[in-house]
Amino acid sequence: MSDARLRDVCVMGLGYVGLPAAAMLAGRGHRVVGCDTDPRVVAAVAAGQAHFREPDLDMLLAAALNTGRLRAQGMPAPADVFVIAVPTPLGPSNRPDLSRVSMAIAAIAPLLRPGDLVLLESTCPVGTTEALAAQIAASRPDLVLPRRGAPAPAGCVHLAHCPERVLPGSMLRELVANDRIIGGLTPGCAERARAVYASFVTGRCWLTDSRTAELAKLAENAFRDVNIAFANELASVCQALEVDPWAAIALANRHPRVTILQPGAGVGGHCIAVDPWFLADAAPGRTALIQTARAVNDARPGQVAAQVRALAEGLVDPVVACLGLTYKADVEDLRGSPALAIADELSRDRTMRLLCCDPLLAALPPPLAGRANVALAGVEAALARADILAILVPHRAFREIDPARLRQRPVLDAVGLLAPR
Repeated sequence: MSDARLRDVCVMGLGYVGLPAAAMLAGRGHRVVGCDTDPRVVAAVAAGQAHFREPDLDMLLAAALNTGRLRAQGMPAPADVFVIAVPTPLGPSNRPDLSRVSMAIAAIAPLLRPGDLVLLESTCPVGTTEALAAQIAASRPDLVLPRRGAPAPAGCVHLAHCPERVLPGSMLRELVANDRIIGGLTPGCAERARAVYASFVTGRCWLTDSRTAELAKLAENAFRDVNIAFANELASVCQALEVDPWAAIALANRHPRVTILQPGAGVGGHCIAVDPWFLADAAPGRTALIQTARAVNDARPGQVAAQVRALAEGLVDPVVACLGLTYKADVEDLRGSPALAIADELSRDRTMRLLCCDPLLAALPPPLAGRANVALAGVEAALARADILAILVPHRAFREIDPARLRQRPVLDAVGLLAPR
C-alpha cells in the first residue's frame, strides 16, 4: 500500500460489483469488511461461497477469508475507505431509484472521521456525488465536506465517483486490467481515490471531476444501447424485406468504417437497459435518440415472440423449445433478461407447451416456475420433443450442437447462432 491511511476498507453491498471488489482489495493487502443487508448473502460470503457464478471468484474469496483480511457482516464498520456498491435500479416511470445509495450513506455517516474516503461505484445520475456530500453534511454537521470545484478543506471527508466497468464472466480480469475513471469532488479527492485503485488496477486511472465521471459511465452504456438498437431495428427491417440480417450485416461490415453490432433478442442486464434512462430523466427534451433506442430495444422481445407464434400457426398443441433464459451468453444472470421475457410471453399462450433449456439454471425462475405448460428440459430432451426451436441465448453448450440437428424443425434464431461464421 502506498498510503497506510487507506488500508481499512468497508464495502457496502456484496453483489455483482461489491463482492469481487471486496475480495480483490483483501487479496491486495487491505483489511476489508463486506457489508450487505441480506443475511443470506452475508452467510454465503462468510462461508466462502459467492452467491452468483463467476470464474475464480470462490477461490479469491476463500483466500481472502483464510488470511483474515476479509469478513462479512450485516452492519458497516469504521474504516479509512467506504466503497458504495449497491444497486441503482429504475423506479416508476423509468426514474432512477437511489434509495439504496441513500441508505448506505445513512448507515456509514455515524462512522465517518476526518480524512476518510467515500467511493461511489454504483452507477448514478449526474450530480449524485454532490448530493451524497450534502446528505453527509446534514447528518454530521461536525464534519467538513468538500464542494465541487473548490479546494479540498483540511481534514475533510473525501468523496469520489469511480464507476465500475466489469463484464459478468470476466469480472476479476476486468477489475484489474480495465482503465478506471475517478471523479473527485475536488482534485484532492480524486488523488486520494487513485491511491486505493492503484493497489490492484493495472489499467490507467483517469482523474476528472465527479460530474464528468458520472456522465462518462452513463454515456458508455447509452452508446452501446443506441448501437444495439440500430442492429435490432435493422433485423426487423430485414425480416419484412425477406433478407438474412446476419448476411447483410456481415457484408456491410466489410466497409472499413462500418461496424454494425449483432442483433439479438433484446437488451438485458442491470446496466445497458437501465443507465440510458438516467440521462433521459435528467434531460428529457435533449435525449430523443437515447429514448428511441430504449423503445426499439424494449420492443424487441415482443417481436421475437410474435415470430415464434407465427411459426406455430397451424400446429396442434405445438411444443416450443426456448434455448436460453439468461440475459447473455454463458452467464447465469437473469436480471432484465429479454429471453426470459420472451418465454414468459409465450407461456401465456395456453395453446402451446414450452420446454425451457438453459444449462446454467437448475430450476425454472419466476415467472415461469409453476406454470402447467412450462417445463425445464435438458438439451437432448428439448431437441427430441420440440416442434419449434427458439434460440434466444447463444450459450456455449448450444454453439457446440451440430447445426444440422437444430435445423430439423422450424427455427427462430434470434441471436445468429446458425449464421455462417
